[in-house]
Amino acid sequence: MSQVTRERLFGFRHAFDDRVTVVLTLTALTLFVVAPVLILIVTRAANSSSDKRKELWDRYRSWIWLALFILIPILAGAFWTILAVATLSFLCYREYARITGLFRERTISLIVVIGILLLTFSILDNWYRLFVALFPLTVALIAIGGLIPDQPKGYIQRVGLGVLGFALFGSALGNLGNMANDWNYRPILLLIIFAVELNDIFAYICGHLFGHRKFVPNTSPNKTIGGALGAIALTTPLVAVGGHFIWSGTALDMPVRLLGLGIIVSVVGQFGDLMLSSIKRDLGLKDTAKLIPGHGGILDRFDSLILVAPAVFHYV
Repeated sequence: MSQVTRERLFGFRHAFDDRVTVVLTLTALTLFVVAPVLILIVTRAANSSSDKRKELWDRYRSWIWLALFILIPILAGAFWTILAVATLSFLCYREYARITGLFRERTISLIVVIGILLLTFSILDNWYRLFVALFPLTVALIAIGGLIPDQPKGYIQRVGLGVLGFALFGSALGNLGNMANDWNYRPILLLIIFAVELNDIFAYICGHLFGHRKFVPNTSPNKTIGGALGAIALTTPLVAVGGHFIWSGTALDMPVRLLGLGIIVSVVGQFGDLMLSSIKRDLGLKDTAKLIPGHGGILDRFDSLILVAPAVFHYV
């Protein structure tokens, strides 16, 4: 292992070499300091009920743990970042398999888990050809695994669920880990995650302020066209400005291309949220789990990131 590779994988001393990393980390810490004051002001001004106050404080405490889960691995090194992404993939697949009933199909679930493990190995080894090859190979194995019970009834459903699970929580999320193989991965990942989460907040706020016409009422009744357009208008320049400092002097550092990246993050992020809403409505569920107080499950919190990861990776 070369010195450069070692520093990238385990070189936490270089965590704040990039100013974007410094700015985003300090911004996150500042928000956590200011948030309790804002919660107190808002709840008192609106004379909120005790249940509403409890929900807001639960969300705040949950976000502290989520921020630590995100920041610590990214700052510690690419090795820990890739392991964190793998952990996220397994947790998301676990919730998905539970709500869809796919966990009962042990052969298919085992193939998906092994596929995610192999994807993680290929990312750690920066073996991109293996990463690409694993998708069709794993899909083929899932199709074969679905034959083992010798039950033609339900074959399409169980294989389809297995392929969708691996595509989303293995291959798609795996692109987030692949970004850690870039020498300057820290500001890239932090910008994407920061923008995706703010995109959800922007859509919520703009929806309440300007949202009159529903976007897709049968899938998500609270989503509005005003909220979606407001999120695009606010998220796009945020990503473009951050991207300018990250990719300064590269082919991506052009206004049109940076704005394109911002639009991709906002639009694809919103469709990721709608995708999970559609899955939950199909199954008659409100949340995928009760793991995170005030948020629901891991999937409920990171749904937007699932589709953004491959879109941003291939665009960049």
